[in-house]
Amino acid sequence: MENFKDQVVLITGASGGLGKEAATQFAQQGAKLALCDINVSALNDLTSELCELGYEVFSQACDVSQEEDVQSFINNTVSHFGHLDVAINNAGIDPKHSPLADIDTQDFDRVMAINVKGVYLCMKYQIPHLIKQGGGAICNMSSVAGISGAPFMSAYAASKHAVIGLTKSAAHEYGRAGIRINSVCPYVTMTNMVEQHLKTLDNREDVLTKFCKASALKRIAQPEEVARVMLFACDKSNSYMTGQELVVDGGMTSI
Repeated sequence: MENFKDQVVLITGASGGLGKEAATQFAQQGAKLALCDINVSALNDLTSELCELGYEVFSQACDVSQEEDVQSFINNTVSHFGHLDVAINNAGIDPKHSPLADIDTQDFDRVMAINVKGVYLCMKYQIPHLIKQGGGAICNMSSVAGISGAPFMSAYAASKHAVIGLTKSAAHEYGRAGIRINSVCPYVTMTNMVEQHLKTLDNREDVLTKFCKASALKRIAQPEEVARVMLFACDKSNSYMTGQELVVDGGMTSI
């Protein structure tokens, strides 16, 4: 299958678990990739790995909370490839878990700057390019924490609720321009970020067991399962789907 043959797909936070998996799957379906990340070393490694496999990749370091970085990356992507078809706004962080009253204000501001402002800035500079070419697709990464409460993760949950608000609002504003904007809301997925958090816990296995029990499928997700939903959201065959949150949670929120 090459559903994205010769389409230019932009991915932020590309060197992390979900970003890297999405980049690989889009490339396998024929896409040309524009990748960014704040982790320059990991981004360079991924770029080299994909280029060695014969895929066409443009990459640039970018802090999505910084407007100049975002504008530069998106404009350089269009200059390099000539157009933009799909944007995956995936960059985000999961701050230290704690009760709301114990959250450090600087930590709260940082998660909002990256998870919310970052998505806003990306869409701000992606949308004009998509309008010029008559449409395209944007997929913003939210979370099941964006559709329900998340005890001890209130800053993260607030940021992911905001991503859904941005997504739904922009979908209505730009639908007439042929731009579809959806969000993907995964449950716990075995990415590097989750693994790093688990390593800080004395009761790692107990926490994993708890996560698994909360899912109807009694397991947590793998990155490739979530990435496939990103592709589904952006596939041109889904031409009438916009403004939706696609929940990928193994049935966790079904009851």
